[in-house]
Amino acid sequence: MIAGNADESDVTERPIPGVGAVLIDRGRLLLVKRGKGALAGQWAVPGGKVRYGEGLREAVVREVREETGLEVEVGSVVWVGESVGPGDPPAWHYTLIDFAARATGGALQAADDALEVEWVPLDEVLQRPVTSTMVELVEMLLRG
Repeated sequence: MIAGNADESDVTERPIPGVGAVLIDRGRLLLVKRGKGALAGQWAVPGGKVRYGEGLREAVVREVREETGLEVEVGSVVWVGESVGPGDPPAWHYTLIDFAARATGGALQAADDALEVEWVPLDEVLQRPVTSTMVELVEMLLRG
C-alpha cells in the first residue's frame, strides 16, 4: 500500500488510485519497508500508485517488480480501503485496492522506494511499525 507517499504533485481534487500485492507463502506475508514520503520507515505490502492508462493488475505487477524484483501472477481483490492524510485539504487521499498475488519468478531484493523487503510470519506483522491501512488488512487475513 502507498499511504503517505504523497508529494505536492499528488494533491488533487479527487482520490488517487493505488494498488497493493498480498503475497503469502508458508504463512509469511511479503512486506517492504517504505523509504520515502510521510510513512518512510513503516512496513506495508508492495504497491503504489496506478499510472494514467494503466490497468489495476498491470500496476500490481509493475509495482511488485520495481520494489521487490519479483514477477507475480495477480489474483482476486483481497481488500479495499482508503488512506486520507491530515489537513484541510488533506495531504493525500488514496483509494486502495489490494490483490492476492503469487510469485512466479525473479529474485527478491529491495529496490525503488523500498528500503528493505522481507517475508514476515503473518502473526508477527503487526509487531512492526506498519502503515495504518496494514492493520485492517492483516486482521482480516488472520481471521481467515
